[in-house]
Amino acid sequence: MGGLKVRVFETLESVLTHVGQEVAQSDWVQISQERIDGFANATEDHQWIHTDPVRAFHGPFKTTIAHGFLTLSMIPTLFDQSIEFQWRSMGINYGLNKVRFTGTVPVDSRIRATFTLLSAIIVEEPRGLQTTWHVELTREGVDKPVCVAESVLRHYV
Repeated sequence: MGGLKVRVFETLESVLTHVGQEVAQSDWVQISQERIDGFANATEDHQWIHTDPVRAFHGPFKTTIAHGFLTLSMIPTLFDQSIEFQWRSMGINYGLNKVRFTGTVPVDSRIRATFTLLSAIIVEEPRGLQTTWHVELTREGVDKPVCVAESVLRHYV
């Protein structure tokens, strides 16, 4: 990972002091045709714009593009490579509040995520923390994000 600096939270309470702040940015991850095809197979979404390079060459983007939901599904991986909770025994995806696919991800593009902590609330039984993150996924070389979402996570002690 090209020089990625991981944000480390040593205690549950230390997360609370970062509400309203940009906390981390992931490293770049390439979206290959193999990854796109694997996602298509897993979801049974084989639309030609994603999986048929010859037909896609004659389409609006001149190449295949990643599924929007593939781009969205990269959030947990990009999050885990960027942020570490040393106090956490388990983390789960709790949901999404807002999602917009604001751009395309052509095959072999590289994307990364920027994470801003919107809220952090202590939860009990089991003890942990619920966090809401503003996530912007961007494509290398393009200023406008390709996906913007609010990701809600639960982290348990």
